[in-house]
Amino acid sequence: MISVEEALDRIFALTAPLGTERIPLGEAAGRILAAPVTATRDQPPFAASAMDGYAVKSVEAEPDAMFKVIGEAQAGTRFAGTVGAGQAVRIFTGAPVPDGADRVIIQEDADRRGDLITLHRDLSKGDNIRPAGNDFRVGDLVSAPRRLSPRDLALIAAMNTPQVTVARKPDVAIIATGDELVMPGETPGPDQIIASNSFGLKAMLEEAGARVRLLPIARDTPESLRMVFSLAMDADLVVTIGGASVGDHDLVAPVAAELGMEQAFYKVAIRPGKPLMAGKLGNATMIGLPGNPVSAMVCGAVFILPALRVMLGLPAHDPDATIRATLGGDLAANGPRQHYMRAVLDGDTVTVMGRQDSALLSVLARANALVIRPPGDAARAPGDIVDVLPLW
Repeated sequence: MISVEEALDRIFALTAPLGTERIPLGEAAGRILAAPVTATRDQPPFAASAMDGYAVKSVEAEPDAMFKVIGEAQAGTRFAGTVGAGQAVRIFTGAPVPDGADRVIIQEDADRRGDLITLHRDLSKGDNIRPAGNDFRVGDLVSAPRRLSPRDLALIAAMNTPQVTVARKPDVAIIATGDELVMPGETPGPDQIIASNSFGLKAMLEEAGARVRLLPIARDTPESLRMVFSLAMDADLVVTIGGASVGDHDLVAPVAAELGMEQAFYKVAIRPGKPLMAGKLGNATMIGLPGNPVSAMVCGAVFILPALRVMLGLPAHDPDATIRATLGGDLAANGPRQHYMRAVLDGDTVTVMGRQDSALLSVLARANALVIRPPGDAARAPGDIVDVLPLW
């Protein structure tokens, strides 16, 4: 068996960025920006009023001063003239500040009668003007790579950029294997179970930025596996579930080898999930996951999500993936494999759940984090600080 870290390094050696594509900004939410975006204009492009009020010369803005209103400026329509001595322009938020004015008196600080305004004795401080380029200037960048958030999209739109260059979405083909499996909604036989892993993994990988296909269940025959593998040969990443061990019916490895897979490793010192393998199948990276539901989901988080990051042009190791938290209960000493224990994270305290059987999806559904125990980790007591992987 190899360590988790060595397995990740070998998976990274099998993967590479997939290239880029140009897409409309309206379709870019959640995509990975692959090239910086450069502002083509200042924002705001002119000095703009920050308040509704009256634009005047600041040297004349004294308590009880009177001004004649000579026009109006609103967002989208500027006042075309110049503000002279003793003059004011009615102005609204976002409107260009007219020439000659350098202060906006908020409307609450003035009384108006006809075309005359009189300022109050107690005037609010500040000029209430947003300078040109106050938000950003021509040449300012939205850096890449980054996952585009709604905030990013609003900024890029303001920069007058209608299209962005993003990483191509990895095409992932998921193959569940086993005679015991039927799809949700079908009627299982007395010795069959529902194929659940595929749906959890599909959601996880799509959230990470992949395009995921669920292929037909491969039965425990070489012919069935070959047929389903043939449907995945154009994928960037092939993920198999089950059939990766060494039993008489575990056929994934020999059939994949027959089809030309170059195996990078088999078996990892991880719990849950020891029977894990990876390799290259044609142009695709292949990762074979264990069949137990929790093992498949945990190994998906530990190994497949980092592989997708590489394909998307992101750094392989996400510095924000794990956090530190205070342990809320006792833990016995760990064994020789790195253990990812289902747990509940509440604030900065994490409590490991009592049942850790790798077949218990109900426990995984109630968990929101995994406590990471290194191989040979000593017994832990409440108050100890541990590494935690928040769940997807």
